[in-house]
Order: sequence, then C-alpha cells, then structure tokens
Amino acid sequence: EGFNNKEIADAFVSKLGNFNKDRFLTSAKEGYLFPDTYYFFTKDTDLEVIKAMSKNFEKKLASFRPKIIAKGKTEHEIITMASIIERESNGDEDRGLISGILWKRLSIGMPLQVDAAPVTYKSKGLPKDPIANPGLRALEAALEPIKSSYLYYLHDKDGTIHYAKSFEEHRANIEKYL
Repeated sequence: EGFNNKEIADAFVSKLGNFNKDRFLTSAKEGYLFPDTYYFFTKDTDLEVIKAMSKNFEKKLASFRPKIIAKGKTEHEIITMASIIERESNGDEDRGLISGILWKRLSIGMPLQVDAAPVTYKSKGLPKDPIANPGLRALEAALEPIKSSYLYYLHDKDGTIHYAKSFEEHRANIEKYL
C-alpha cells in the first residue's frame, strides 16, 4: 500500500520477463492501481498488470461511491487525499487524525505542506494528481477524517508522529524531536 507507479514498476520489472517499465509508467494512472496480492505468470506483460490492478481498484472503489457523493467531493479529490494520507501516516491509528488535519488545512486556505508531496509547500490545495496508490484504510480515512484541535504534525527520526495545536507547539516539537 502506498507505492507509487515507479515503485510498482520496479517491483515487477525483475519478476516479469515481458514487463515494459517505460510503457507501464506512461500507461498506468497514478493512484488508480489497487495495492493487493496478485498472481501473475512470468510471461505476463505490463498491460496485463495494469488491467488487473485497475480492475481491482474499480471494484474496491465502487463501495465508496455513495460516501464520496454524500461528502460532496469528487472521486479524484478523495483518491488524491487518500494517496497523501497513505504516504504520510504511520499506520491505522494515524490515518484518521492526519486526514482531519489535512482537510482542516484545506478548509481554512492553508497549504497542505506535506513532505510526501513537495508541491504542497508551493501551492494551496490538493496536488493535481494522486502521489501514490492508496489502500482501503487510506480511502476510508479520506472519507472519515477524525476531528481534532490539531493543525500540525511531524514525524520524528523513528517515524513516531507528534501533533500540535498551534505553530508555537509545532516549533517546540521540531526543536524536541528533529
């Protein structure tokens, strides 16, 4: 979960003899390949990989469509947010809180400023496209953010996430944990 298309291609290129990495990277739509366990023959191609992973993504996404509509968001917005959550979280416990923080930042016009998507430091809003391929829990978190008083978070050198309500608290966390 959370691999981007380049990481997926790197995983397949040594295992499938007919896998064309360049064609995969130009043909596969980032964020729309479902991370799962797949079984392929060693002679399968990149196009067969894309077809299987895209079909599985479509199947999994179908159950989320009513919630997406109810939230007033587009599928692309939810998938893009879920891809960020997937890369930024440190497991199931953090996904919902991070989702809440990121949606809150968007709602107040604050840049997302997430390390997983450097473009979010330069411009406000979601990136134009997903940054990775989210799993089910990241999609759920994007749709069901946990509300909190937090506006900031950071990962320490061990990957533990520390939350802060104000920029002053965030700066103190930077001094303490980084």
